[in-house]
Amino acid sequence: MGNFLIWLLQIYNFLILARVILSYFPDVDYNNPMVRFLHDVTEPVLKPVREFLRQQFPQTGPVDFSPIAVFVIIIVLTQFIRIIF
Repeated sequence: MGNFLIWLLQIYNFLILARVILSYFPDVDYNNPMVRFLHDVTEPVLKPVREFLRQQFPQTGPVDFSPIAVFVIIIVLTQFIRIIF
């Protein structure tokens, strides 16, 4: 059970990483099904974190630190799962 949860978290990590990499390409077609899938899967987690960070640190400007925060949260969750299981 623990290994399966860790596996799911790692897959989610890769999806977020793919979305971050895509953000560096300005000509990406956001109507592409794969790009839409990445957005639809990651946005429910990134949006609340992004809003929280913008409330706490409004001076960050246009830089979005939500993927980094989610990476850290996933690392912490993975460690807790390893301890519990």
